[in-house]
Amino acid sequence: MEDDKASFGHIDHAAEEHGLPDLSNDKESITPAPNDPQNWSTAAKLTTYLTICFYTFLANVNSSNFTVATKAIIAEFHVSQTQAGELVCFNVFLFGVGNIFWVPLMRVVGKRPVYLISMLFLSMMNVWSSRATSYGELLASRILSGFAAAAADATVPAVVSDMVAPHERGHYLMIFHLALTGGLFLGPLINAYLVQDENWRWMCYFLAIAVGAVFVVAIFTVRETTYLARHASSQKTRYWGWLSITRGYNPDASFLQTVWDILRNAMYPQLLWSAFTIGISVGWNIVVQLTASRTFTAPPYNWPAGSIGLLSLSGFIGALLAFYLGGRLIDILSTYYTRRRGGQRLPEYRLPAMIIPGTIGPAGILIFGLCVANQTHWAGAAVGYAMQAFGVAAISNVAVTYSLDCYKPITGEALVIIFVIRNTIGMLLSLYAADWIAKQGAAKVFGEMTAIQGASVLLAVPLFLWGAGLRELTGRYGPMKRFVGVS
Repeated sequence: MEDDKASFGHIDHAAEEHGLPDLSNDKESITPAPNDPQNWSTAAKLTTYLTICFYTFLANVNSSNFTVATKAIIAEFHVSQTQAGELVCFNVFLFGVGNIFWVPLMRVVGKRPVYLISMLFLSMMNVWSSRATSYGELLASRILSGFAAAAADATVPAVVSDMVAPHERGHYLMIFHLALTGGLFLGPLINAYLVQDENWRWMCYFLAIAVGAVFVVAIFTVRETTYLARHASSQKTRYWGWLSITRGYNPDASFLQTVWDILRNAMYPQLLWSAFTIGISVGWNIVVQLTASRTFTAPPYNWPAGSIGLLSLSGFIGALLAFYLGGRLIDILSTYYTRRRGGQRLPEYRLPAMIIPGTIGPAGILIFGLCVANQTHWAGAAVGYAMQAFGVAAISNVAVTYSLDCYKPITGEALVIIFVIRNTIGMLLSLYAADWIAKQGAAKVFGEMTAIQGASVLLAVPLFLWGAGLRELTGRYGPMKRFVGVS
């Protein structure tokens, strides 16, 4: 595609692959052009990025809100437990699949228009949900809200790739994953009290208002991060120039070619490993949340909805603890191995950061499952929940950062495959986890989940040992073939 030639994003990827000139100052790998987003001020980067991350937080609140409203939906619309669950599972599915539309659109029109359009769309869909008069109408609005929210998913690491130098990406991406997991864990807390003190419609009112407010803020804070050949000017762009909705437009980009690139990315083993590792971690989190809701609202616990929301605080605490061990530690280890092995920064040097969350996360799943199966004190389940959440946040960030480094020229397209598979796993578990536990029992199911997640993490070992050769091989086909020999 011609847009690949017009974009400068692949140049620093090639530089990283060929080694760093001076590891005492990684900033030398950043191009000196004044309009390159990597050379923005810290304030410009943070206002853009934190606004987008708050949108990611709300998008994930949107995906988890009806997990705490099952009883209310069944009572109002006279539907089955399975039908009530479909409000969550199909929303989650479109939250992943929607990336197949938003990322190609981002390549053509830029990132700023995509965020602004999707924010308006998500706010409107929540207004519709809040006023739904039938189950079918509510289901349609939830499906479309998942599609709208997808714009806050796979596009975000592409923004990090645009703005942030290689030695800082793990830390910045951890902010994204903290926003993502914050939505998963704080969302049920917020929504549980809205359902308990008002009604389920107020969950949708809240999101419509909050996303609308972020839209207004984004008009003034979210700059266009796409950097094309025409932006390589010695004259620095003024503030209002960054806010132009046409700045990121690339006439050489092809929507259909980008969709084709996304589909061909499924042939890359590294992306498939990341997709299933993240999908398993996030999918197990859905099982934990659904199991907690069913277990603690029934005897002998008999908790109200608000207390279920409070339990999710333990998950958020676990995600917070992952901020360093799943973020800055990735960059520290990458720099350490780069210096130790002769100055060539390789994506595989981020994988040792998987050891800690790859141990704590599966252990947390097992602890939670055994506590629930034996109906022990809720504190044990809360500790297991926190450990599992720590694993979700850190494992996801390590895998995404690794994928970004492997396939930087096609970051957005690469991550679509990861997030589509992740959310497909989430949808299937939303539908069938209850039957799985009913047939085998919680202790056995959570034991199997522990083994599966542990096995997925262990696959990082062969990638660490032989990943460089595998990348060389996979660079000969698919979208990455266009970037062979770039220097």
